[in-house]
Amino acid sequence: MSVFKRIAVKPLIAATIVSAIAVFGILHLGNYLVVNHPEQSDLIVVLAGDHNDLRYWRGLELLREGYGLRMLVDAPDDLVYGRTYAQYAADFVAESAGDKRPQISICTITNDSTVQETSDVRRCLAEVNPAPKSVLLVTNDFHTRRALSIFRERLPQYHWSSAAVSDTERFGEPWWTNREWAKVYVNESEKLAWWELFESRRK
Repeated sequence: MSVFKRIAVKPLIAATIVSAIAVFGILHLGNYLVVNHPEQSDLIVVLAGDHNDLRYWRGLELLREGYGLRMLVDAPDDLVYGRTYAQYAADFVAESAGDKRPQISICTITNDSTVQETSDVRRCLAEVNPAPKSVLLVTNDFHTRRALSIFRERLPQYHWSSAAVSDTERFGEPWWTNREWAKVYVNESEKLAWWELFESRRK
């Protein structure tokens, strides 16, 4: 092989390697969305947007395991047949929490995005006595990295950790093998990128 041919082949090999790494990264980026490192905390916050009550049940499990002394369940104030989701949530907690019922409160959410939800959580945390110093977030696995980043940025006075909730109806790995998982992956990746590149810079 001539010197010129060897020189021409090197960029091709480099491009092939870079492309392979990029494809591998994209295919495995689903795992990047997940941060599942629950820490023992003063308080557990179950974020709004639950599906099949999985976030709630995971939060209750963590409360029983001693990961928190109290738990807040975020629920919207939107009306459904004359009652708010928050009212339905309060009834559900009363029926399902058993001996942990006195340790659980409903945090009424008036906003519909994770960034805006921090304002409602700030208000609810201010009402907790004694005031918590550490908080464990409970949310869907694909939502954990973005939620954790947002709460750490917006409410830095608390120490945050997160517990991931698995819901294979919405997301799983490998994400590209299921249409719904792929939709959730693309949507959440876009939201994470937007937060990291633009929204996190706003106060």
